[in-house]
Amino acid sequence: MGAVRVVLVGGHESADGADLAPVVQQLPEAAVSTPGRSLLSQVRAALAGSDAPVVVLPMTWGRDPVMIAETARTLRWVAGGDAHGRVALSEPFGTTDHLIALLRTAATRTATRWPGSGLVVSAPRASPFDDAELHRVAHLVRVHGAGLEIGVACVGEPADLTLAVDRVRALRPGHVAVVPAGFATACPEADALADVDFVGPLMTTSAVLRVVRERTAGALHDLGHGHDGIAAGLDADHGHGYAHSHGPDGDHTHTHGDHAHAHAPHAPHPDPHATSHASALG
Repeated sequence: MGAVRVVLVGGHESADGADLAPVVQQLPEAAVSTPGRSLLSQVRAALAGSDAPVVVLPMTWGRDPVMIAETARTLRWVAGGDAHGRVALSEPFGTTDHLIALLRTAATRTATRWPGSGLVVSAPRASPFDDAELHRVAHLVRVHGAGLEIGVACVGEPADLTLAVDRVRALRPGHVAVVPAGFATACPEADALADVDFVGPLMTTSAVLRVVRERTAGALHDLGHGHDGIAAGLDADHGHGYAHSHGPDGDHTHTHGDHAHAHAPHAPHPDPHATSHASALG
């Protein structure tokens, strides 16, 4: 990848970065962190250790916009002064459209291998809004999928996966497959259940590495043109959460970090989940 330091920022989709260990093992110039102090320390150490630029890559499939915004806020502390022009926030690893496409592929493979089986889309429990997004993703996989009964497990404890498997079996008795909606490479909870198979990971390590390299190259290109991506990242979680009233006339102003923007009366908000559908990540 050349003279560049890469920091992969993990959230609930990667067990706070623990699921990214296979990637880092094959990418010596990379490190893993979470937003906040861990990221601050990693970036400062990278800047002090060489003159190479530092690219920070949010490892999300689009279900953790708060993590992106927190990452951007962290980077504001180190991106100025002597570090100006040396720190970049890249585009996120993927989008929910990418996630849906990969889960549909997993559903098709499951239906081919185990006709008549069910499928549980599993992820660590997160915020209510991120968990709601997982249900939306699973619904789209179901209606555009391979005819499988599809359930969702937002796992906070092992029993949560068991309950999700039981719900799917109540509708379609028999074999159940479990697929991760994140970067998990294993699922001990699924392995412990009878007639249940884990059908992850979503992508091979080599495929993840290819996307990481592409995102890094894109961030370096933008940095060379004076765009570090941090300001855009501050707005990543805009519209993510409870809807808010705009008042009787509809005009209002939002403040984000060091800047604000206004919405004219009755002007619609952009859909935060309206992303262009890519056929593949890399």
